[in-house]
Amino acid sequence: MANISARIIQALKDTRHVTQADIDKALTIYGQEGGGKLKDIFVRLGLVTEKELLSILSAELKIPFLSLSKYKINHDLGKLVPEKLARRYRVVPVSKIGNALTLAMLDPFNIFAIDDVALFTRHAIQCVISTDKDIEDALNRLYARDAETMHAIAEAAAVSAGDGIEVVKSEDELGMIRSDEGSDAPIVRMVDLLIRGALKKRASDIHIEPFERTVKVRYRIDGNLEDALVIPKKNQNGVTARIKIMSRMDITENRVPQDGRFKIKLQDREVDFRVSALPCYFGNKVVMRILDKSVLTLGLDHLGFLPQSLGSLQAGIAKPFGMILVTGPTGSGKSTTLYSILSQLNSPEKNIVTIEDPIEYQIKGISQIQTKPEIGLDFAGGLRAVLRQSPDIVMVGEIRDFETADIAIKASLTGQLVLSTLHTNDAAGAVARLMDMGVEPFLIASSVILVAAQRLCRKLCLSCREKTEIPKEVFERLGIAVDKLIEEAGGRAFFRAKGCAKCSQTGYFGRMGVLETLVIDDEVKDLVIQRASSYEIKERALRKGMVTLREDALKKFALGLTTLDEVIRVTSEDQ
Repeated sequence: MANISARIIQALKDTRHVTQADIDKALTIYGQEGGGKLKDIFVRLGLVTEKELLSILSAELKIPFLSLSKYKINHDLGKLVPEKLARRYRVVPVSKIGNALTLAMLDPFNIFAIDDVALFTRHAIQCVISTDKDIEDALNRLYARDAETMHAIAEAAAVSAGDGIEVVKSEDELGMIRSDEGSDAPIVRMVDLLIRGALKKRASDIHIEPFERTVKVRYRIDGNLEDALVIPKKNQNGVTARIKIMSRMDITENRVPQDGRFKIKLQDREVDFRVSALPCYFGNKVVMRILDKSVLTLGLDHLGFLPQSLGSLQAGIAKPFGMILVTGPTGSGKSTTLYSILSQLNSPEKNIVTIEDPIEYQIKGISQIQTKPEIGLDFAGGLRAVLRQSPDIVMVGEIRDFETADIAIKASLTGQLVLSTLHTNDAAGAVARLMDMGVEPFLIASSVILVAAQRLCRKLCLSCREKTEIPKEVFERLGIAVDKLIEEAGGRAFFRAKGCAKCSQTGYFGRMGVLETLVIDDEVKDLVIQRASSYEIKERALRKGMVTLREDALKKFALGLTTLDEVIRVTSEDQ
């Protein structure tokens, strides 16, 4: 039987997707690289996508193509084919009818894989074709850690005796936590496992989600949720109670939402956790936000901003008074940027006060106020009180209404540097948003010194990224000036995500900021006073050299730091 490489070449020739010259080029690269997968070379050259290629091959071989990303995995089949065997041959059991077991495979000609699985399972094997990424994701879903007993999980949590988690307690917390803090109970060790696993994988959130028969745990890594493990339903209440005790919540109350926080010490590293418990149909859903203050100590230089945009931001925060706004949707890194600015400005000579909802990071040397609308302490009321304390720098978590905007702007006009956030798509849109709230244009022009719009994009994993060729037609279709981009790349190749053990097969490792800074200079002030539209303000700023979100992200792509897919994803509205 012909191998899959030969059948791929024949299928592509039959469908006229490639010419003989294309085939010769691919075979030359195949020989130079000393093997690998021929199909990956055709995809890398931009001659065909992986899904198109496998669909063509499916039609040629009369073997069905299955999109596993849309297929519900039957976890019982994971017990039929051991994980080690499935991962060795990269096969996913997708269905079993009678004695026939259907496997999703990348290479249906791998007779060794088919024979070994048939021998082990004693079933007749049928095949369907699927993509490499779909198979990897399906394997991770199928063999997600499903703990049969709490003892088994606890044993996994106690692998390294020196890695135990210590809850950092203040004096008023000692009585609440001391009762079980030294306990070696399985529930305590299970929660330790969840936290240590999240920190090891660089997660920003831990989601504990109860369902009818199981409790699923997911980590948010680089902005995306990934399955971590499954907790037995019988241990749900114990795990929830343990987290509530650590967070100083009421463990007897399960009917209303609760918020809390705690701090842990792990191997001389202190990490804050903000916890939210939400009553759902099958029990409390718990989300733990991981707040690692070590990120803030690195400073603005380590957030991934390019020199031009970072220079504008640094110039703005160096001014003694005025207002600086950071805009963007939820999860775009606005808070991290503001806290990094505060950490940079924090010194004994300055009185810095923040008004937040909620307080994310606790910073020494800064007075932080948590809003409590139920008792009348909202942003506006808190800001009035703060201004009577003679602050040098004030951070307002978010400007949501006219009253808060009006007080903040007037504060910036009377000698304070005011930092805050708005929810707008771009920098120029912040001016229009303030006008919509009812703020007079002359006040905006007099107070706002800089607006920064921000997004977060994933960084390519440097251990596995691979070069790729992107046809010019793709850039033209997206409205991207390809010649300018190639010039900025400086002769370097473009890269795409591949996936390896370091990045958990995602192809990405970490995130970086994408920034657009609008400096409110005299020309922009004139436009603001004339009530010009955000479009006119943006056009004027562009003529003076402002770098948009899309342009900033494309520069990172040209530098080999991210992919074109990420550029399009995070700047889709910036056309």
